[in-house]
Amino acid sequence: MGDQVGLWAFMREQSAKLLQQTLVHIGLTFSSLAIGMLVGISLGIWISFRRKWATPVLAFAGILQTIPSIALLGFMIPLLGIGPAPAIAALFLYSLLPIVRNTYTGITGVAPDIIDAAKGMGMSNSQVMRKVQLPLAMPVMIAGIRTATVINVGVATLAAYIAAGGLGEFIFGGIALNNTNMILAGAIPAALLAVVLDWLISLVQHRSLQKTKRGFYIGFLVLLGLSGLYLLPQASGKGLKAGFTPEFMGRMDGNLGLKQVYHLQIPTLVINDNLMYNAIAEKKLDVISGSSTDGRVRAFHLAILGDDKHLFPPYYAAPIVRKQILEQHPVLEGALNRLAGQINDSLMTELNYRVDFLKQSPEQVARDFLESRNLYRKPTFTDSSTRPIIIGSKVFGDGYILASMYKMLIEGYAGMRAVTKTGLGGTTICFNALVNAQIDLYPEYSGTGLLVILHATAATVDSLGGDPQKVYQYDSTGFLRQYGIRWLKPIGFNNTYALMMRQTQSAALNIHTISRLSDYLQKK
Repeated sequence: MGDQVGLWAFMREQSAKLLQQTLVHIGLTFSSLAIGMLVGISLGIWISFRRKWATPVLAFAGILQTIPSIALLGFMIPLLGIGPAPAIAALFLYSLLPIVRNTYTGITGVAPDIIDAAKGMGMSNSQVMRKVQLPLAMPVMIAGIRTATVINVGVATLAAYIAAGGLGEFIFGGIALNNTNMILAGAIPAALLAVVLDWLISLVQHRSLQKTKRGFYIGFLVLLGLSGLYLLPQASGKGLKAGFTPEFMGRMDGNLGLKQVYHLQIPTLVINDNLMYNAIAEKKLDVISGSSTDGRVRAFHLAILGDDKHLFPPYYAAPIVRKQILEQHPVLEGALNRLAGQINDSLMTELNYRVDFLKQSPEQVARDFLESRNLYRKPTFTDSSTRPIIIGSKVFGDGYILASMYKMLIEGYAGMRAVTKTGLGGTTICFNALVNAQIDLYPEYSGTGLLVILHATAATVDSLGGDPQKVYQYDSTGFLRQYGIRWLKPIGFNNTYALMMRQTQSAALNIHTISRLSDYLQKK
């Protein structure tokens, strides 16, 4: 019962955003469905006249249906960028198969005797189609539209991945933060929306023929009217626009803290980390949340805004390891600590640049670095019967590179096999995997440990004064006491959260700090 109260309290608190994103979700669904109906019904009619084309057209529509949703969205991004356009295009393609197939099936399913009778009355082929076959096929056609509607409502949740908004913003944010209430706040309205729309369309489908025709046309006009709701996120888009990752949106050292500390009010889109940098480079976003050592800061000529009110604590990287695994294999600590103090901020930025922008593999970049520091050793497995050490990482460049380095150090210096599980999403997912012994270690950041995992109070944060050593010591003590997890020696670089703008825009607007950004927005 406590979870339910928590869920409803969360939904009440987020009611304004829930309503907006529900309307956006409807707009995305209906706009793609309207295009799908226009194209799908036309194609269905066309192949019913030219039967030899039916098999290839239906096969092509079927192939589109088998492409994974995320992959189809990915294919659209190079063509249409981010936002509603690629989402609507992908949803349109998903809606084609049921609409084309049911239109073709409904028309060709009309009894030949009825068609012969109509022609005997002097009707032309087009008149037979318009006055006989289409009206009789209408219930079957509407069944296809029902199927397409339900599919599109579900797939539209993925639109948040490419900054198109919708209820997927809550779902992606909830997954990144392991917040069940947030996930359900997006999933429940999406499920209800699918059920309600399916029921409303079924009312039209099962009415008398004349009322079905009238309902079909009225429904299509309503659909066209509601399809523009996807423009809501852009309605407040005059001026600067921000793009933040799902995890950043829900963190106190993220968007929540920006609102409290800086009173920052900026139209914000939730966007995937990898798309975010391309979006600001292409001038589709003006401000993004990023990592100070990300190689794309250099590649895309971005300016990091000064954190003049010290919202972001130090984020020094270090491996965190289950105490139990270190007790079982004491040699691990020495192998992992060989990386301690070896990588500073500029060097980590360079390594990330090679992976993020030059597209070199994290494994090759990791090996090149270890060899340059005379730290690389060929694997020497002394006990092949021992289960491998499992190294995790979050879903960004630092994690992939460091996981590869630790794998090589463990295999070279500890004589044990190691495997990597990279791309484990946000902090909470990765940390829970460690606590539950699904992984044995992963690289973490001191500021994240302080605020996201240990949930240090404002008074505690103030008492630490932003001192890297004090933050590290606080994390070390708290993690060991609460979770049985040890922080090993820091690697050396501080990968702090940061807000970024294009260098040219930052200079033109004279915005070099977050406070200046907030002041600029308040004056607009």
